[in-house]
Amino acid sequence: MCYGYDGEGALRRSLAQRGVSRRTIFTGALAGIAGAATMGATGTTGTAAAAAAHAVRRVPPGRISIQLWTVRDALGWPAGNAGYDDTLRAIADIGYPRVEQALGYFGRTAAELRTFYDEIGVRASSSHDGISSSPAALAEKLENAATLGQRFIAVPFLDSSSLADWQLWAEQMNTEAAAAKRYGVAYGYHNHAHEFTTDLGGGVTPWDVLTSELDPSVVHLEVDLYWAVTGGVNRGLSDEDATDFALDVIRDAPQKVRQYHVKDRDSATGDHRDLGTGFIDFARFFAAHRVEEYIVENDSPDVTPLQTAEVGWSYLRRLRF
Repeated sequence: MCYGYDGEGALRRSLAQRGVSRRTIFTGALAGIAGAATMGATGTTGTAAAAAAHAVRRVPPGRISIQLWTVRDALGWPAGNAGYDDTLRAIADIGYPRVEQALGYFGRTAAELRTFYDEIGVRASSSHDGISSSPAALAEKLENAATLGQRFIAVPFLDSSSLADWQLWAEQMNTEAAAAKRYGVAYGYHNHAHEFTTDLGGGVTPWDVLTSELDPSVVHLEVDLYWAVTGGVNRGLSDEDATDFALDVIRDAPQKVRQYHVKDRDSATGDHRDLGTGFIDFARFFAAHRVEEYIVENDSPDVTPLQTAEVGWSYLRRLRF
């Protein structure tokens, strides 16, 4: 669940435009494969052969997920749950094997929700849950995650200009992560952009605090690629340099990056975009660092939530890197 976005909403593009973008990606991938085959026929160096093999990597379909915040309007949130079952069935029909929980259980218990997910062939492999207010609340959160069969849980959002707040939150997350490990659940933190730009004093940022004080043995990172790139843009970098900045965020963190939020960005407006219609070069990120989950998200779906889900699934299935 992503908070804090204050743009005007994603620009609309027609289905035809999106189709061209996706075909172009696919055609480029096929051309790369054909070129690699040609080099192989004429004899390649070890480096060229390695490059050719590298060019045909793809996102394993079993690792693709979608953040339910993306389809919140179709779920019936916040008024109720009128669209929940139909929307989740549609997500399963698209092909998604996983979802990342958000916004609660829409009138079901964790056990009832697990039964429903099992029926439609979807796994709630991850969730966004804030830091718990008490030991009892933490136990309930972790028991529910275990009941759902989750592999991951991530803190979705924290914000303060106080150094002490971030230090306290890091301590609390370490404690919660140690407890989550006993349940067989991996505990992570999900970034936005402000962690890279808020000055807590002396140039220290929230990201500095998190990466220095979160225990890498129990806390991982769920890097939101849109927000990491936006953090670079907000520091005054060009789109290209902001991409390099985000890559450095992934490479330099002591904590392991185990999940990506895969969300595109409009170069002109900074708005969220459906995958493949913005400027973020996801192939660069995926080639540099592979993760255990690739989670489709768009806070402001371009046309409809389910169309965003379809575009995201198709894009990740076709992308080669």
